[in-house]
Amino acid sequence: MAKPESVGLSSDRLARLDQIMTERYVDSGALPGFHTMVCRDGEVAHSSVAGSMDLERGKPMAEDALFRIYSMSKPITAVALMMLVEEGKLGLDDDVHLHIPSWKDLGVYASGVPGLVSDAAGQFMTTRPNRPMKVIDLVTHTSGLTYGFMSRTSVDAAYRQLQVGDLQTPGGLEGFIEQLSKLPLDFSPGEMWNYSVSIDVMGYLVQKLSGQTFGEFLRTRLFAPLQMNDTAFHVSPDKIDRFASCYQPKAGGGLRLQDDAGASTYAAPPKLESGGGGLVSTTSDYMRFCQMMLNGGSLDGARILSPKTVAMFSQNMLPDNRLMTDMVPSLGLFTEAGYGGVGFSIGCGVTVDTARTRLPGTKGEFFLGRCRIHGILD
Repeated sequence: MAKPESVGLSSDRLARLDQIMTERYVDSGALPGFHTMVCRDGEVAHSSVAGSMDLERGKPMAEDALFRIYSMSKPITAVALMMLVEEGKLGLDDDVHLHIPSWKDLGVYASGVPGLVSDAAGQFMTTRPNRPMKVIDLVTHTSGLTYGFMSRTSVDAAYRQLQVGDLQTPGGLEGFIEQLSKLPLDFSPGEMWNYSVSIDVMGYLVQKLSGQTFGEFLRTRLFAPLQMNDTAFHVSPDKIDRFASCYQPKAGGGLRLQDDAGASTYAAPPKLESGGGGLVSTTSDYMRFCQMMLNGGSLDGARILSPKTVAMFSQNMLPDNRLMTDMVPSLGLFTEAGYGGVGFSIGCGVTVDTARTRLPGTKGEFFLGRCRIHGILD
């Protein structure tokens, strides 16, 4: 590990980061623990842990702890898709139905019956979309797909009832695509930004066009070359002792156990390998992925993407260069950015106007979940 000052960072300010994070989140009971890692100029300059990785068992947080990275799986899936774009297997302007024929006649929700009981598709009236869904719509969350947890429309109610995207979906990614072929779109592609299962659809496209399972593609083409040896869709038995339990806030304050590491479904391979939220990883592994992107697509001799493709992640790809705040549904419960100046690129938010974000940063930095990949590491 490099001394912070050798790469232009301050040891005192990094120590302050640890202090504030510990006091505000761990000591207050908002988080069980955390692992912070800061890298600059290709060198790890700071790594610290605080709190616990398993409150029930009294296990302190460790630097090699395995975490469910949930939606931080999305940038990895975006990179996998762009690897196939570089190989000419598909293009961002392709109509999605060229690769998923059963989606050719997807309609847009017009009216329906909330509280579905069996045949969801048969209880909706639809209209034709203004244009076909394109791969770029999946990449930018403008596809017309949604998530069940949105609780905004009758379409996401159907997702909840049918458990669309559940990790135990019969038939895996193929079964998931079949589910969606029977449901309407929430809106016509390209007209709104809506957080959705689009990235899981991208994982299906990678699987179909590569001829490998999605997990095998990631393992052989991305994780092994980058030495991300702890990243996968489940935790193997020899690593289960390093797996952190997962917690969520409980009414009245404090935390309650959401997924016990010792009895987790992540201890076995899922039926559906979710590129939108199914991976498990370590902080160190994810740092290697980020460093590859900061290096323009390569790390330690492994070339994953070309520099020109990586540069696309810094470009706003929303229609007409619009910002996310211009495109989110008025009743949306989730947005990648609740502040101005942010667009969307390839599976990631991107800063378009730094002044409008009211945050320190750089134009063109890309991120997910308000964790700024470029901004923190560059």
